[in-house]
Amino acid sequence: MRTRSLLTLTAAVAALTLPMTISASAADVAVLTTGGVGGTNVADGATLTASLASGTTATLYSSSTGTSGISCTASTFTATVATGGNPTAPGTATESLDAHTFSGCTSNVVGVLGVSSITVNNLPYTTTVASDGTVTVTPASGSTIQTTIVLSTLLGSINCVYQAASLSGTADNADNSIAFTNQAFTKTSGSSLCFSSGYWTSKYAPVTTGGEAVYVN
Repeated sequence: MRTRSLLTLTAAVAALTLPMTISASAADVAVLTTGGVGGTNVADGATLTASLASGTTATLYSSSTGTSGISCTASTFTATVATGGNPTAPGTATESLDAHTFSGCTSNVVGVLGVSSITVNNLPYTTTVASDGTVTVTPASGSTIQTTIVLSTLLGSINCVYQAASLSGTADNADNSIAFTNQAFTKTSGSSLCFSSGYWTSKYAPVTTGGEAVYVN
């Protein structure tokens, strides 16, 4: 009888402990994972990369509804997960945007013969990804998000500098993407051939680390 009582007590303790163990494990799922939602947590210092989603272009148009401006067939970003930057979900992950490139760019602006280069200045930027999919890009304190575009024109080479206080995008687990739509930039220097305002749209997919797609929890 005593042995049976001990076995019964042990089983009862195990039954109570198991749900607690499962709950603790579930609570440890971070904002960013690989292998699927609720998968393996992305480690601090991990490098995240992405290029334009297949069949899309990155555009900087002179208006939010127009098609006059610049279009690029290739763009890639690289970001690093900050130390302690991937907390338990729900929450907000923090990354450092270390590199952002554009190539294969053309322009349909009258008087512009071509796009020589597009350079993203003042890197790194801070990028946050919230559990609800909200992505925010901000510059360092006292700095600004800035892009310098070099255009080839009938009058020679000109520089167009555009700035923004911050950028907002959306992460989507359906295709492991981050999309930015009509993010407003203001021209801070450049000739009249540089349109006064720019609206940037692009979609990057899939976002990966170590060759595995990244999910937001």
